[in-house]
Amino acid sequence: MKVQNVCVLGATGSIGESTLDVISRHPDRFRVHALSAYSRIDKLVQQALASGARVVVVPDDAAAGHFRALWPAGTPTPEIRVGAQALADTAADTEVSTVMAAIVGTAGLPAALAAARAGKRVLLANKEALVAAGGLFMQAVRESGAELLPIDSEHNAIFQCLPEDAGRERAPREPAKGVRRLLLTASGGPFRTMALDALHDVTPEQACAHPNWSMGRKISVDSATMLNKGLEVIEAHWLFSMEADRIQVVIHPQSLVHSMVEYEDGSILAQLGQPDMRTPIAYGLGFPERIDSGVGLFDLARMKTLDFEPPEPGRFPCLSLAYEALRAGQSSCISLNAANEVAVDRFLAGGIRYTEIPRVIGECLERLDGVRCMPRTLEDVLEQDRHARAVAAELCTLRA
Repeated sequence: MKVQNVCVLGATGSIGESTLDVISRHPDRFRVHALSAYSRIDKLVQQALASGARVVVVPDDAAAGHFRALWPAGTPTPEIRVGAQALADTAADTEVSTVMAAIVGTAGLPAALAAARAGKRVLLANKEALVAAGGLFMQAVRESGAELLPIDSEHNAIFQCLPEDAGRERAPREPAKGVRRLLLTASGGPFRTMALDALHDVTPEQACAHPNWSMGRKISVDSATMLNKGLEVIEAHWLFSMEADRIQVVIHPQSLVHSMVEYEDGSILAQLGQPDMRTPIAYGLGFPERIDSGVGLFDLARMKTLDFEPPEPGRFPCLSLAYEALRAGQSSCISLNAANEVAVDRFLAGGIRYTEIPRVIGECLERLDGVRCMPRTLEDVLEQDRHARAVAAELCTLRA
């Protein structure tokens, strides 16, 4: 059995930690080649020591110095690489066979795209790679022969429920035959039943208290607003070549059915499991085999009920904005994502209220509606992203 050399981009986040947990269970199959982190350098040191990583990537010289200062004396130090270009180069390194792309936000796009262009097995946990640059990314996968496996629990579930021949096509140009709809499930977040007039006073701590999943602060807020589900709709469009009208979101509070595929004959295939990201991570690492993830038995007898309901547009306006952006085109998707990142950051810092997040996104989309330009290069994507961020920051300041 050939050992996979794995590069974990965003190693200190929840996905990165879960990836390292799964890898540690299979030392005969996987070896950690490289790890990256942005701010949690102390955690990176612990992970590099435990995994035997040969390379670590940090954002700047100060972080590199901090890493060296924390590294125990007498222990061989891994190679320390610095900066965004080093991150992309490491993802494309000839010694790397598998890349876990788990850096949150547009910051993770260049490295994920570099991995795709280098023909790696890309375990994609970074939504923004497809939201902001879906056309470029899928073209890179097709041209390089990269192996693209979705790690978001919803897309991983859909991948598992598709026909085998469709599931093995990494960058489809048309929907799988016989598929009518994709059904993305959503927990509904912490405010699914909260009175609408109470949302105005929601605090960052409340928004980050997800009822089912343990996630970072930014993605927890995205889950509360359901913007994350909107991003997943856009991601599903690119991954499975499915138009917006054939991708439906349904709220499922238990988070046990991770998503479903409906076929033309009326059949629906669903993938079920505990709300633990180690399951899709293990699926991606081991594909096409299934390997132990460390997740315990799923007790169907204790499941009791499975509830499903449609999302309320008035409660989750960000979801409608995402559908609008997808229908409008790639530039609008870039603006949607950029405006959301700025607005969520301001909300978490106490600069705007929770209910201002969709308003900032909506106004940003409206303001940039007349300046759409299909991005043809990564530089085009990043320039449009910078422009949208500047507009969103201005709108946040006006609403502060």
